[in-house]
Amino acid sequence: MVRARIVGTGAYVPERVITNYDLEKMVSTSDEWIVTRTGIRERRVVFPDQATSDLAVEASRRALEAAGVGAADLDLIIVATLTPDMWVPSTACVLQAKLGAKKAWGFDLNAACSGFVYGLWVVDQFIRAGGARRVLLVGAEVLSKIVDWEDRNTCVLFADGAGAVVIVPEDGERGLLGARMRSDGEGWRMVYMPGGGTAIPPSHESLDGRYHYLKMNGNELFKVAVRAMEEVARVVLADCGIRAEELDLFVPHQANLRIIQATAKRLNIPDEKIYVNIDRYGNTSAASVPLALDEAHRQALVRPGDLVLMDAFGGGLTWGAALVRW
Repeated sequence: MVRARIVGTGAYVPERVITNYDLEKMVSTSDEWIVTRTGIRERRVVFPDQATSDLAVEASRRALEAAGVGAADLDLIIVATLTPDMWVPSTACVLQAKLGAKKAWGFDLNAACSGFVYGLWVVDQFIRAGGARRVLLVGAEVLSKIVDWEDRNTCVLFADGAGAVVIVPEDGERGLLGARMRSDGEGWRMVYMPGGGTAIPPSHESLDGRYHYLKMNGNELFKVAVRAMEEVARVVLADCGIRAEELDLFVPHQANLRIIQATAKRLNIPDEKIYVNIDRYGNTSAASVPLALDEAHRQALVRPGDLVLMDAFGGGLTWGAALVRW
């Protein structure tokens, strides 16, 4: 059976570090408050002249190098992001130009924090159908530019970063074993940015109303996220005939340490099998899973033949899980 197999990973985060102590000087918060509620100690934030594609290109180059694939050999680029460089063109097209991937076509995918996991399933469909053979899948975000730095409930959470993988077809047991995606549009108001689209286009009124910043109902999201991530993970494991205790690594979306721990506990996944880097990077939305995956790979925490479960939840509401045999 032909499967979509990850053959290279890469990641990039901005040089600028914002610690919890830095945030203490900006909003009414404390290091203890942030760490206790989120697990975050610091996060990376771009400089004013950096955009999402700038992070994406660095992560992509590292993934291509790791895979031994040239940009000119790519035939598809998908960028999962909710913070594109601009509305038109897609960030995938900007990235294609920066990489010199002249043969590749591409598009952006917006499933918020679930974007990368959604993208894995989309790439798998293209590969199984014979529509692509060398695919670059990127999760990249510059959330710092849509965060209200006067709102302590959101500015302590979100950050910037990018992760990328190169995916090729492989006839065998390695690759994507199964995936399931979910959406519930009834919950869109739990995390959203009201301004900037056709519903509330940019205006003096929308700027004064702070409509161009992320809004979030964190308490409600916590309860929904844990239930959703557990459910979809169980379905994927059942689809593949795999027990949770057989997993070698669990790579969840890095939204909140308490969400990660609660989900893993429900799935009976021990701490030593969970990859966590939220303490250093915060919530990077679609970038969080590939960023964590790249770190785990480079630290030799995942080896050929290992079973890796990725699980994510985000705005939309969207959520999904994917199981890979490395």
